[in-house]
Amino acid sequence: MAEALLEPVSGISPKKPAIEEVCFESALLCLEGHFTNSPPMGPLTGGKVVKVVNKTLDRTHQYKDIRETLSRNVEVWLWFCLIFASAVPSLTARSVGPLHDPDRGNDPAESAALIIKNYPSLKEDLHILNKLMLVARNLLVTSEPEVPQDICAGVHFDQMVFQTLILCVNVTSKAYNADAYDETSRIRLNEIVEAYKKLLVTSLQQIHNWTAKNDRNKMAFWLEVLFDEEDIEAPRIDDLSGIRVDVARRQTEHWWQRNWRLCPEASCLLTEYARSKAHKPPGELPIFEPLSYNWLPADIVKHKNPADESKEPETREPRLWKEEISDDAERDRVYRRVSWEIDRWWRHARDGNYAGWNVPMATVQVAQAKTDQAKAHRFAMVRDDDDPLDEPSPLNSQAAEAVEEDVEIEDEPVEDEGTEEGHQSIRSFVQEYVDEMDEEDDDLQDDDEYDDGPVTGVLTEVPNILEPKHIEALHMIIKSCILDTVGSGLTRYGENLQRTRCCMMLATDTGKSLIREILVFIAVWDLREDTIIFQLTAQIVEALHHKALIPYTWNGLKIPKDIISPGQTVLLRLMGHIIRARNGGNTKPSPDEVLRDAQACHYLFNFFRVRVVPECVALMELQAHMRQAEENHPDENILEAADFPVDTWDMERAKDGLLQYLNFLTILSDIPQLREYLIQWEATYDLITLLKGLEIGAPKKPLVEMPTRANNPPAPTPSDPLVERPYSTDYQPCAHQPTPPIAEAHHFPWADVKVHILSIIAALLQPTSGSSGPGNPAVQEQILAHNGIVSLLNCCVYDDYQRFARERVHLCLKWLMDGSPGANEFLRNLVSSTPPPDLSPGKRAALKVDGIGGTVKVEVQARPNSAPPKAPSASSPVTNPAPRPSLRGGVSTATPNFVKGPTLPPITLPPIAVPGNTTLPSAATLSTVASVAEYTRREQAVLDQFIQRMDDEFKSECDRLAAAATVNGGGVEGGAAAAAAAAQTAIMKDIWNLAGEAARLALEQAAEDSMKDANVDPSGSSGSGDGSNSSSSSRATANGNGNNNEGGKTRLEVDFM
Repeated sequence: MAEALLEPVSGISPKKPAIEEVCFESALLCLEGHFTNSPPMGPLTGGKVVKVVNKTLDRTHQYKDIRETLSRNVEVWLWFCLIFASAVPSLTARSVGPLHDPDRGNDPAESAALIIKNYPSLKEDLHILNKLMLVARNLLVTSEPEVPQDICAGVHFDQMVFQTLILCVNVTSKAYNADAYDETSRIRLNEIVEAYKKLLVTSLQQIHNWTAKNDRNKMAFWLEVLFDEEDIEAPRIDDLSGIRVDVARRQTEHWWQRNWRLCPEASCLLTEYARSKAHKPPGELPIFEPLSYNWLPADIVKHKNPADESKEPETREPRLWKEEISDDAERDRVYRRVSWEIDRWWRHARDGNYAGWNVPMATVQVAQAKTDQAKAHRFAMVRDDDDPLDEPSPLNSQAAEAVEEDVEIEDEPVEDEGTEEGHQSIRSFVQEYVDEMDEEDDDLQDDDEYDDGPVTGVLTEVPNILEPKHIEALHMIIKSCILDTVGSGLTRYGENLQRTRCCMMLATDTGKSLIREILVFIAVWDLREDTIIFQLTAQIVEALHHKALIPYTWNGLKIPKDIISPGQTVLLRLMGHIIRARNGGNTKPSPDEVLRDAQACHYLFNFFRVRVVPECVALMELQAHMRQAEENHPDENILEAADFPVDTWDMERAKDGLLQYLNFLTILSDIPQLREYLIQWEATYDLITLLKGLEIGAPKKPLVEMPTRANNPPAPTPSDPLVERPYSTDYQPCAHQPTPPIAEAHHFPWADVKVHILSIIAALLQPTSGSSGPGNPAVQEQILAHNGIVSLLNCCVYDDYQRFARERVHLCLKWLMDGSPGANEFLRNLVSSTPPPDLSPGKRAALKVDGIGGTVKVEVQARPNSAPPKAPSASSPVTNPAPRPSLRGGVSTATPNFVKGPTLPPITLPPIAVPGNTTLPSAATLSTVASVAEYTRREQAVLDQFIQRMDDEFKSECDRLAAAATVNGGGVEGGAAAAAAAAQTAIMKDIWNLAGEAARLALEQAAEDSMKDANVDPSGSSGSGDGSNSSSSSRATANGNGNNNEGGKTRLEVDFM
């Protein structure tokens, strides 16, 4: 045997084999004898064979001439087929178990024991087989790949590759218990499993090269992987489409048998081998009909008289299904297309609006009814009452009747698409939703509810076995089989085989399982949109979208216990990516593409309205109900956390799905054509409904958590809690701050949801393209009709769970008020009808400060107005006038200002400390009530002077800015100066307000903390010193005593709720 290969030689005579062929065929002969034990190779021969195979692999990778030569050698392909035909049973017996006892082969423990026992031989054989598969993969990359592809199919090597694929999946998908073995055994077990994974990846790459741009090979592979034997043996009709898997496979086989002719060059090479070389090793060509007709004698082929589609006249006329023909093969031949059963299934499984807007959008009234129904269902689950959904309703009865009518379907020609839509079965969204709710209520706590469905097919396990960097071949195979852009165009009869294979994939359980596993593959969550896995998955989804099968795919991905399943969430993200990419380039999409996108969005938004929004709002209202019960009856166990029907993990899944839906709607709202559809469908109703639910159900987190008055502070929260995530362990809903751990589901905050909702509303309200105003009048009217102004105004309150919501709601209010008299009138009426806080002397009012937790309780006491105001001093008590308007435009409720008198001299303000860092004297110097009162009066006087000066300086600065705007008035510069002056005034106003509030709060807290440190009793006696006095009895008063009924005193009390 030659130990080295010569350099590639061009112009090789077909009658004289090259040295590369001779050396490689000799190595293959030895390998075939090794796997059949006739005879087995020794160490010396084995080393030489491995060297030749390695050099052949290197040369086929580097030199095109060697690939061209070996790829046309029929003997090489026959040796490949014989070697793997012998190796697969041998590897199976040494890795899985005896072939005659399949039950033993399913035991992972026995399989692991076999692998460890046969480790040396398995390691060597898997290594050499992987090298051979790599060579076979390289030989399919030539200038005319159809020739080696057809030779590979003619010798039946594709079947050997498929058997190898099954073996690799069977070994690598087992859950081995590595802890049951010692370190050496674990290393050996892992090494063999990794070797099988390498062979699996190489086999997938070989299949991709074999099916590339070859419709017959694609169809043959589709027949092997999609039509599971169980489906064929037990045909089912599980939905309104009524696919008959056995009929579809039989019709597809008939099409494959009619297209048996290989390319001329491959047919000549196979015929030449059968006539002149079949008597020598590796032997005769296998006889597999119908491909063997390409090299069999003409008289035999004539006697068989096989149907040959290549001889049929080419026509693009519509072909009708002739039921009157009794012979199945002849009826399929007359039909010309691949499968009537697949075409019939597609007519009933495709989008109901494919041929026109036949399915209307669910109305707002239907959505409101669904929301009420979802609330009743959720509350019944908590109370353990009879589910109101079990009671028949007119709406449900109508839906059931519609479903019964849809079951009666008629077979019609595929081409008659314009008239058959009236008879198409469209399942009622309402009935489907009710069915899902009933399924969920039957066994809510059953973990099997999370089962995604049956997992069938050899390829379905591949995403669970391989890592992202190794699985590209699987995605590329599916893409090459179903995507239009990589197909070979229309057939002689006008059929798009790419789309037919796309329908075949979703029509079978195996194909649906494969799509589901691809969508929930972990790489789709973690990788960026520019990675190859994400791009390939997006192209697969785009192929489904082109065939109007997004609604059917969406239904196949649902999980009864989930509002939105993980697969549906990924599908939403991919659909958003496809639509944004199509509309984001320099080339505008065609009207057909826009219409196709709108039809898919119609279905997805309909599901959002009748399923997602009602379920989420029901959970939010249940949250509000349980939290209200906790606050009003803290000592009574009316409702416990365990009564909440879902746990935190379920809430996270619901929130992630809702956020992905909102991201999808954000993409649609940024595209003018699709934005008009959202406005037409009244998307503002659903968004406003979610805002109302969040307002009552989701807890708010203030900017500053004020300290409580409890003697025992709460235990600190762990800095690195373990939060269970449904999709990723390092998932963060917002980049700036992760969501804190939520111990109980009914305290779930729905973080960042408001931000996305407000962004969509702002996009819908924006003026038409090219104009700066006013806002969209249709959206303005919709918001007014659904009482959305109040919901928008509520979003102005600071919530640390909904960061940057206030900035977005400002934009919403800007476009809402611009050009809408109704919105402006509503806001004026709302302001005028809001009663001011009752600050009459002797009464208390609880006020909220935005961004600060709890309420501020204020009590104003009257004082005599006869005495003129005097400048405060350290020895005189401080008196305050009646409340007057402050910088905020309302009534100053915390610390009333002095009546404006003569200009005060400059003062030096003492440092005002925040709570917890007070600058008051220590407790030793405040041993009496008098000293505390004295210090309080002094600090109060300084603070009042400071606030008065802020009032004066603010007015002066406003006057200066107004004068500057007047001087620069007129023209564009004047308008810009006036706008800048107004902006500066607003900013200064906010600064003064914040400074005043901070000063008041700091002084109040400092006074209370000092009195607690001094153990001072408000009644006039010093504390007992044992710390028994409660914080609720300690109050700071302006005159230093606890009498609340005397005039001239203002008392402030702060309680943090």
